[in-house]
Amino acid sequence: MEIMTNHGFRKTVKYLRALFFIGLIGMICMFILIMGILGYAKILGAPPLAVPQSTLFFADDGTLVGESNNGQKRYWTKLEDISPDLVDATISIEDKNFFSHHGFDYKRVAGAILADLKAMAKVQGASTITQQYARNLFLEHDKTWKRKLLEAFYTIRLEMNYTKKQILEGYLNTIYYGNGTYGVEAASQYYFGKSASKLTLSEASMLAGIPKGPGIYSPLSSMENAKSRQKIILQSMVTNGYISKHKAEQAASQKLQLNGEHDTKKAKIAPYFQDAVKNALKNQLGLDDRTIALGGLKVYTTLNLKQQEAAELEANKYVSDSSEIQIGLVAMDPKNGNVKAMVGGRDYEKSPFNRAVQAIRQPGSTIKPLLYYAALEHGFTPSSTMRSEYTTFQFDDGNAEYTPHNFNNKYADGEITLAQALAVSDNIFAVKTHLFLGEETLIDTAKRFGLSTKMEKVPSLALGTSGVRVIEMANAYSLLANGGKKVTPTLITRVEDYNGNVIFENKQEPEQVLDPAKAFVMTQMLTGVFDPKLNGYAKVTGSTVVDTLTRPYAGKSGSTETDSWMIGYSPQLVTAVWAGYDLGKPFEAAAEKTYAKNVWAHFMEEALDGKPVKTFKPPKEGVIGVYVDPATGKLATKDCPVKRFTYFEKGTEPADYCTEHIHDRDEAPQDKSAKERKVPWYKRVFPWGS
Repeated sequence: MEIMTNHGFRKTVKYLRALFFIGLIGMICMFILIMGILGYAKILGAPPLAVPQSTLFFADDGTLVGESNNGQKRYWTKLEDISPDLVDATISIEDKNFFSHHGFDYKRVAGAILADLKAMAKVQGASTITQQYARNLFLEHDKTWKRKLLEAFYTIRLEMNYTKKQILEGYLNTIYYGNGTYGVEAASQYYFGKSASKLTLSEASMLAGIPKGPGIYSPLSSMENAKSRQKIILQSMVTNGYISKHKAEQAASQKLQLNGEHDTKKAKIAPYFQDAVKNALKNQLGLDDRTIALGGLKVYTTLNLKQQEAAELEANKYVSDSSEIQIGLVAMDPKNGNVKAMVGGRDYEKSPFNRAVQAIRQPGSTIKPLLYYAALEHGFTPSSTMRSEYTTFQFDDGNAEYTPHNFNNKYADGEITLAQALAVSDNIFAVKTHLFLGEETLIDTAKRFGLSTKMEKVPSLALGTSGVRVIEMANAYSLLANGGKKVTPTLITRVEDYNGNVIFENKQEPEQVLDPAKAFVMTQMLTGVFDPKLNGYAKVTGSTVVDTLTRPYAGKSGSTETDSWMIGYSPQLVTAVWAGYDLGKPFEAAAEKTYAKNVWAHFMEEALDGKPVKTFKPPKEGVIGVYVDPATGKLATKDCPVKRFTYFEKGTEPADYCTEHIHDRDEAPQDKSAKERKVPWYKRVFPWGS
């Protein structure tokens, strides 16, 4: 019996020893496994925290005007810009030991297991904020062992490589609050119509309760459930020492004003402009579609809200709703090329095709300023003369003919000056100049002015028969408006990534590409479009809108059978307007050709309202101003009934005096009619007017 006892004892010791060694080996293996996992996590380094976020677009004054839209609202906001009450409420209800654990709350896990066993069901969660963040970032929400193990691994990586504040900030910016809103900023805007930084304790405690079940605890779904959940959160904040019981009672009783809608109106601001900005992000900055849509970028644009509103209003004012005529408009700051307003059509919902940047249409006579700038480079002056008469040009030894026509087939049937030819838009003068310079000259000049479309080497090119884009024409006129400095159309001033790092900043430095003296002479000639002193066999082409204008402008209109244009500028703003049918259908009524002029004139006045009236200042050297007789281009005398102050490049001003009106001295009336005595608009605003 004694022998058996000793044998049993030895057997028991043997088993215990085996269990000890097995346990020891198991512990060593577990230790090795844990160290291996930690080591592997360390080798892998920090997991990327980039999450899908809405890209935001801002106007030039910082106003939010739009965002990328994929059905989800995601904005990133820094932890310090989130209401402290919301931060405290979230930690209190979701993970009160967040700042003391290392990713896993073992006491909470044990408590959850006991609660589940007691209820014989899954009744209590034990996931920490870090675990939830890992799940939101990297995993699906399926309930499998694989997902749980991966969640644990990512939790370890997050805790090893990021601070608690970084994890908390990321969690608050990715948690789902229902109704397509991800993160506290989107949720705050949706539920309460305010920034997350401005939430009250009452609002914060209600918002913190939604993630547990957005369909159950949203105040928009059930205010009763939302208030019940809010009280639980407020009580937890009292228990955990964040607030007093009195504050909790006050917050619970406060009546909340709910918003309940996304700010979709902002997406309707300048939709054509926003499309152009997205294209610029892709084609100029080289960003891919996903980054543009979900990269959380902050894109600061050149858009001016007042001018954009005026552009959209004027684009729809003169065309009836039933008409199929479309409008394209681009307004630019000539100093830097910043696009301040853009209209790509009359209704974006019906047609997102952007006629301001995509359509290629014949510019008509708006191409003439480029032609005449080239003429100035080849010795022409505002007083250069040619005959305006019905003309048939013959080419190839008489085998080919070209007969251009003036508007309404009116001709001077005599000599006219370049300044007057531009003001009344004489086509014969333009074609003669074009052929005299050589057909390649205008093509080369157009390229220097920034036009990229192909131009045909034909006589009719002088009359704008090769297509151009509205935005490029606005840019071309900017070179004249700014004294000959090259700028390019600019839509974006700065782009930041979701962390606030600047990934692009526009630092365009204008480059002098035109002669300042010639550019100013050209600008001063273009003011003649609005000056009745240059009336001849026809009225100046801007006469129909001159009564609308209250400040100095330079500009040029143009029209073909299918296209109507008006491009003009003040020292502060250049605007190009096109009107026509998409399919190139001819205009059906004469009034349709006036749309571009009317839109341009009223837009310019509205856009510049409140801004100082500025005149076109001549360069410090290189030009000289003299009074000339508009009809002859010669120096005016006291006998000339009309005198116009005209600028020339120094050394090219006329030397001869006009002798056409000497014989009219004794026949001149002693008094003028009231109409003749009336001071025209340009005399009030042009210091060099007379």
